[in-house]
Amino acid sequence: MKTINIEEANYITDYQLKLKFNNDEVRTVDLKDELFGEVFEPLKDKQFFKDFFISHNTVEWKNGADFAPEFLFEIGQKV
Repeated sequence: MKTINIEEANYITDYQLKLKFNNDEVRTVDLKDELFGEVFEPLKDKQFFKDFFISHNTVEWKNGADFAPEFLFEIGQKV
């Protein structure tokens, strides 16, 4: 299996993102229950959460928080 990367990311609502992976699968992920630990605490602020970008083949926030694309793929629900 080739490495999983995120090609597109869109905000849906609350702590949910719609992600398109490099295997052409689209999945929605709900990160509500994943925002624990020092680097993820700021993401509980929804305005901060919405301000993400794609970097190093995954979703990243300006404070350096990110999740492994494999993890996001695994917890994602197929669209």
